[in-house]
Amino acid sequence: MRIQVVNPNTTETMTATMGACARAVAAVGTTVEAVTSPMGPASIESHYDEALAVPGLLRVVAAGERDGVDGYVVGCFGDPGVDAARELARGPVIGIAEAAMRTAVLLGRTFSVVTTLSRTAGRAWELAARFGLAAQCRQVRACEIPVLDLERPGSNAEHRITEECRRAVAEDDADVVVLGCAGMADLCARISAAVGVPVVDGVAAATKMVESLVALGLTTSTRLEFARPPTKPYTGLLSSFSLETGATI
Repeated sequence: MRIQVVNPNTTETMTATMGACARAVAAVGTTVEAVTSPMGPASIESHYDEALAVPGLLRVVAAGERDGVDGYVVGCFGDPGVDAARELARGPVIGIAEAAMRTAVLLGRTFSVVTTLSRTAGRAWELAARFGLAAQCRQVRACEIPVLDLERPGSNAEHRITEECRRAVAEDDADVVVLGCAGMADLCARISAAVGVPVVDGVAAATKMVESLVALGLTTSTRLEFARPPTKPYTGLLSSFSLETGATI
C-alpha cells in the first residue's frame, strides 16, 4: 500500500516532519511518501494562502494517480482542497482536521483545538460544524505563533503550545486536545505526557484512516458530487489544469 502525505505549503522541513510522524504509525507493508507542493505559499495562515495552496496540492494528487498511489493525507489543518482532490483520486483523501476531530470524539466527550494564530480559529470552528462536531468542540485556542516559527530556534514554541494545552484542560474542561497545525505533529506524545489527556495529531490520525479505508477496499463515492470533474478549457495560468482528454495537470 502506498500513501502520500501531501504538504500543501512549500516548506520542505515541515514535509519531513509530517512524513516522519506518518511513518511512525504506518503498518508494516505500508509505504508513506511525504510530498511537498511544487507551488504556493511557504505556510498557510489565511484564506488567501489556502486558496493559492490548492493548485499545487491538486498537481501532486494528479501525479500520484498516474503513479499508482493508493490514498492521500492532506497535511494542513484547514483541510484545503480536500473535496477537489477527492474528485481526482481513485483512493481515499483525508484532511488532518477532520481526522483529528473525529478521532478526538472517540477518546472523550469534548475536545479543544490548540492552533497557531487567532486568525485561523474561524476556519477551525467552521470545520467542526461541517463535521457535525461543533457541540463537542469546547474552544479553539491560539498560541499566536506563526507557522514558520514552529521550527525556529528560540521561538519557545513547544513550551507555549504545551501551556495552551494545559489551559484547554483546566479552563475548557476538555477531555482531549487536538493540535491544530501539521507543523506541531512531532510534539504530540510529549505534550500528552505533560498535560495528562490524549493529544491528537491529525497527520498520524489521517494516515491510519487512509490506511484502514484502503485495507477495507473503500474509497470516495463517485455517484454525484465527487465524480470526475466535467472537462472544459482552462485559460491563463491555469490552462495546464484542464482535464480535457490527454491533458496532464
